[in-house]
Parts: sequence; C-alpha cells; structure tokens
Amino acid sequence: MSEKSNEMPADILNLSSYTVTGIDENEHDYRIEASVTKTLSGCIHCFQNTIRGFGRREQLIKDLPMHGKRVGIYVDTRRYQCLNCNKTFYEPLPDVDEKRKMTKRLVDWIGKQAISRTFASLAEEVGIVEGTVRSIFRDCINELEKTVRFEIPQWMGIDEIHLIKPRCVVSNTRNNTIVEILKDRNKTTVTRYLCRLKGLDQVHYVAMDMWRPYRDAVETVIPDAQIVIDKFHVVRMANDALERVRKSLREPLTPKQRRGLVNDRFVLLKRERDLSDKEVFLLDGWCRNYPELGLAYRQKEDFYGIYEAKSPAEAKAKFNTWLRALTPEIGDAFNDLASAWQNWEPYICNYFNHPVTNAYTESLNNLIRVMNRLGRGYSFEALRAKILFSEGTFKTEKKRPKFQRKQAEKVAGRFIGYSLMTDVPDFMRRSTDDQSTEGVKNYGVDISIITAMIKEGLI
Repeated sequence: MSEKSNEMPADILNLSSYTVTGIDENEHDYRIEASVTKTLSGCIHCFQNTIRGFGRREQLIKDLPMHGKRVGIYVDTRRYQCLNCNKTFYEPLPDVDEKRKMTKRLVDWIGKQAISRTFASLAEEVGIVEGTVRSIFRDCINELEKTVRFEIPQWMGIDEIHLIKPRCVVSNTRNNTIVEILKDRNKTTVTRYLCRLKGLDQVHYVAMDMWRPYRDAVETVIPDAQIVIDKFHVVRMANDALERVRKSLREPLTPKQRRGLVNDRFVLLKRERDLSDKEVFLLDGWCRNYPELGLAYRQKEDFYGIYEAKSPAEAKAKFNTWLRALTPEIGDAFNDLASAWQNWEPYICNYFNHPVTNAYTESLNNLIRVMNRLGRGYSFEALRAKILFSEGTFKTEKKRPKFQRKQAEKVAGRFIGYSLMTDVPDFMRRSTDDQSTEGVKNYGVDISIITAMIKEGLI
C-alpha cells in the first residue's frame, strides 16, 4: 500500500527548476508529481510572445534513486500554440537529458557507476532496461576519451592481456602503468593507434615480445625508436623448453617413479643460485637418474647466464657457445628458443645496450588473472573502461614552480626538477596547490592499484 503525504519538503528533489506538487511512495518507488517552475513566455520557434495554452500531458522522468527507492518524476507538462507561426509545442523540461527521459544528474551518475558496477544491477536500482545503461555507459566513455590524456611514454611497452581474446596492451614501463588497451593485436590496429598519438618523437625505446605485427607497426610509425625484445619473454622460452623435456621424461614412468619426482617442476624452474640445500640434493639425484633432465636444466641455466653479458658482442658470443653445447637428446626441445634468438637477434641484443624491459610483467599477469574472473558477462569495451577510467587508479605528477623545487631539494635531497606529490610533505603540498603549478602529468593506470581494487571488489 502506498503512502501519500500532503505536506512535503519543497526541496525533496533538490531541483530548483521544478515545483513538487505531490508525492506517492511504496515499498520500492517514489512517485513525485511536479511542474516546471518557470512558465514559458515566448515561442521556441519564432521567439515571439504570442503563445497560448493548448493542453497538457504527463511525462515520466527518471531521477536518482532516493532512500533506497527508485524515483520517477511525473511532470505536468504544458502544451502551447503560437499565434504567430501557428506551431504547437510542449514546454522544454530543464535539467533533463536531451536523448533520454531522465535527469542529467542521473545520466552522469549512471555513467560513473557503470565503470565499477554491472549494468544489470544499475538497471534494477534505477528502474530502467539494461540496454539504456549500456548506451549511457558508451556515451560516458566517449566523453572520457576526449578529456583523459595520458603522457606519451618515453619507454613504451607493448604486450598482451587476455580479455575474452588476446588484446594489445600499451604501457609506460618507467612508471608501471597502462595507457591503452586495443581491441586486438593486429598490425593494422596497432599502427592506427600509434598514428593517432602526438609527440611520438618522445618515444625512445619500445619493449615488446617477439610478435611480428608489433615490430612492423613500430618500425613503420616510430622508425627512430629502439626496439628491445623483453628479456622475460626470451628467458621464458628456456623455461618452456625445460618443461617439454620434463614432461616427456615423466610420461613413460611408473606411478612409483613419478612419486620420486615430487615438486620437480617447482625446483627445476628455480634459478640454481636460489635453490635450498634440500632442493640441491633433490636436483642432484634427479640429474643422475635422468641425465637428459640434467642436461636440460644446465642449458636453461646457461641461457639465463647470457643475460649477464655487458655488451651485445659478449651476448652473441655466449649464445653461440650455448648453441654449440646443445646435445641431440634435448635439441628438439630447445629448437624454438634457438630459432627465435637467431631470427630476432638484433632486437634481443638491443637489451644489452638499453636494458629496457616490461618490469611490470608479474603485475600484469596478476591483472590478467583477476580480469579473467571479472570478465564473465562483460564486453571488451566495458572491461577496457573499467581498467582505464576507474577513479583513483591514475599515477600523476605535478610540476613545481622553480622556488619550490629548490625547497624540495633542501628537504629531500632528491627529485631534482620534478617530484611526485605523494612524496611531498603536507606543508609543501598545500603551498604548491595554492600558488599554482604548470600542470599535471597523467602517466596512466597504475597496474598494482587497479589489480588491488579488482581483488577487493571495488571495480
């Protein structure tokens, strides 16, 4: 049963453009009757003051939920006829979205909430269909695309993340941030994205994996940038080769023999210098009983040793030595790694002059895992927006006026020229904010922050 009140606060809607004339309430909804406060004085077509009343109609306008209930404003809308141009029209409804029968503040609220909530939950809370939420969300993201600008990374990273299917991720490797997620990882898509960027002359290095479309796109659009094959993608191939040997050896073994290899994968993938005494003992026994396993482990460790080289020439020499040491027993397992090095050698060796790497790899892997759980039922566009535009995830930096840079140098003795505001004492932060700065740099979405927020259910 609904409850109706004859006396109600005039500002229940907090919309000065409307006068509330009645309110009806039930368990789930507020029905608020209202009229436009300011009457129309002239024709909206010819602008002449020659209009007369020509009827009324009631229009339902959705508004922000209130007190846990859906809100519908039933506006008693006046209809007019112009005696000059003979046109009829209804009075415009202020504070109402042009595209939808809902208030502008509701549209803004849905757009922001849709980044961190499901469309279905918002539709249920407001009392609209899910398609309307999706449409508002799309418009909101289009506006954000126009206003949010990330700094062009001097050290750019290009990697993948699996959101329904593989997507290209562009990152700022110096700041451990994501700056863009593309719909796929094709050359055309990557090239089109790079061509839209301004200030590409600032990109000095591009770290990537051995995916040819990435290389071709970068060489086409940013020919002066040094391409560096990410170290972790290369050494991971050595681990994969060792895994192939391990699995092929385990396959014909009896259950009893396999029990003797408990935790073998965990031990074999560890670096030799990180093994405990117990693990060294186990590994020694496995290598004596299964010589091929010992050879594969030694090849893996020797390949890691290549990255201790101090120059490209030394790295090439170490690789050639490593290649000659491959035996027929394990050669097939390591063929992919050997071929990859030979095909990509100039780009791999760039690392030894410019040790640029996607150091965020593990953080990105964590993000991939949580996004795979979150991603069920979401479109790519929604997942991309949740990553790129969630509030509180941007890593920003403010430039300081010259006199404050000197003060910061005296206090901290570091961050010459620039300083992250999170590291500035409170009195200096207030001073900087009060006396103006030269702007804010937005480096993108901090991977560790966005991952933690998703894990905690905040997105």
